Amino acid sequence: MPAQWQGRTDGSPWMQRNLIKSFRFFPLWCYYFLVAIVVPFYLIFAKGYRASYQYFRLRHRFSAVKAFIVCYWQYFRFGQIMVDRFACYAGHSFRFSTVNFDEYTQRTLQPDSFVMLTAHVGSYEMGGYYFVAEKKAFNMVLFGGETETIMKNREMLFERTHIRMIPVRPDMGHLFEMNEAIEKGEILSMAADRCNGSERTIEADFLGAKAHFPLGPFATILQRNLPTLAVFVPKVGYAKYRVYVESLTLPDPQLSRAERLALLAQAYVNALEKVLQKHPEQWFNFFDVWQ
Repeated sequence: MPAQWQGRTDGSPWMQRNLIKSFRFFPLWCYYFLVAIVVPFYLIFAKGYRASYQYFRLRHRFSAVKAFIVCYWQYFRFGQIMVDRFACYAGHSFRFSTVNFDEYTQRTLQPDSFVMLTAHVGSYEMGGYYFVAEKKAFNMVLFGGETETIMKNREMLFERTHIRMIPVRPDMGHLFEMNEAIEKGEILSMAADRCNGSERTIEADFLGAKAHFPLGPFATILQRNLPTLAVFVPKVGYAKYRVYVESLTLPDPQLSRAERLALLAQAYVNALEKVLQKHPEQWFNFFDVWQ
């Protein structure tokens, strides 16, 4: 069984609320400096370090020294993005550039529902705070076990951009909300790179070896034959992010279900690989999906 992801942001609700308040007094770079100091402790004690090191060493074929250095950079980037998220809650502004964003715009003009598949690359959530869903209702499927502070601030910012959250729940009630969104011709957005302990996975060639990905997102798409975009939002500078959009070709409906699932998963993984070639340190998975 794939490893279970904790999924919850570190810190108590009290600490998180006071961190948000502190952004009124200090600039971003002060927090980035603190992140740089604490990263070595995460490299020593974090459970995901070994998986990260193997990812850089075996999949990107970095030397041992470079793999260690990029591990530091990965944890530093992750810390920066967490800081950026709390800065958003405090009202800070960020800049965004886009690649192939017309693919998304054109889809929103169509009456039918479509799916946006993302991954834990950079911060897809940050993109959701700044791109308003004007033409079509937008539903974002996300982890439902976050702290009350995080969920309330997410709801506040997503409400401003007309995005509705669908938290993943143990009773599987989120599946009914997802089906309802599809029936209404709305946008459905979900991550497809993390298995979260599920045994229902599919294999795909990823960075030179077979890797496991969650079956659910791809099965949902093929069940309704929904047009699909792959969307990733890495951090590319100080207070700056870039949105990559790529349209995924749906497999021939004449093929078997297993063949179609495999082809769709591979198309998504190929798009993920392209972004990771540019931003290898920003895949925040921290598990060995090649096991």
